Amino acid sequence: MTFATHYSPAGCRGNAAKWLNTATSALVALFLLAFSATGRSENATNASTIYFETVFQARQQAYQASRTNNELACQFARACFDRAEFATNDTQRAQLAQLGIKASREAVRRDPKCLQGHYYLGMNLGQLARTKSLGALSIVDEMEIEFKAARALNDKFDQAGPDRTLGMLYLDAPSTISIGSRSKARTHLQRAVELAPDFPENHLNLAEARVRWRDLEGARRELAALEAGLVKARADFTGDAWAAAWVDWELRLQKLRTQLQTASKIKPATSPKGAPR
Repeated sequence: MTFATHYSPAGCRGNAAKWLNTATSALVALFLLAFSATGRSENATNASTIYFETVFQARQQAYQASRTNNELACQFARACFDRAEFATNDTQRAQLAQLGIKASREAVRRDPKCLQGHYYLGMNLGQLARTKSLGALSIVDEMEIEFKAARALNDKFDQAGPDRTLGMLYLDAPSTISIGSRSKARTHLQRAVELAPDFPENHLNLAEARVRWRDLEGARRELAALEAGLVKARADFTGDAWAAAWVDWELRLQKLRTQLQTASKIKPATSPKGAPR
């Protein structure tokens, strides 16, 4: 893969109306998400935009020359998602996502067992969801279906991408009016780490989730595992395709370190008799 998937914390598990009004920034800031625009350096963003635009143009040309070729369709769908990560507005993001959705749907229609077709259909649906508000709910349901289909075909694809995306989907979606589930999120995020322990995103996602769940010891374990593998990861995930990802990962890593360091300095409250509460 030439992109990482980072999901913004939702924090919207209140009433339905509130969540619906904030669906874009909460649930599907997801894709997404992949990098927070405020978390990238301008140089990394510009370099990545140029890189993914070049790839997009090449994949689009190849696909248009052979519209029934599933491999080319999936490569184009992937390029649509990657390019949409650096869209400058919702209109551009939606247009790119729709192109990727169409190509993926055609690939899956021709071959229901097309792994990449299912996976990139889910990813591009996520990009489209970022541009919606009320319409995001139905899109989320379809994303779940496509990621489950991809997982059934090959759970190791894209550095355990199916489990990673499902985990974040369950983590950020509301549990009352959507598919949100802490237990499912934990299961899939842990599985992603087990399947692809060398991929920084997997440890970061699980560590950040554990912080949200107040499982600080678990978060520290993930942080330690992540830091132990950083040298190898920097050698494995390098080049223009990963420049923006590393900016995002480093910022999140520093935030995680700060959160855990701060938490370790807070003494537990005590009762009047001196016993921990």
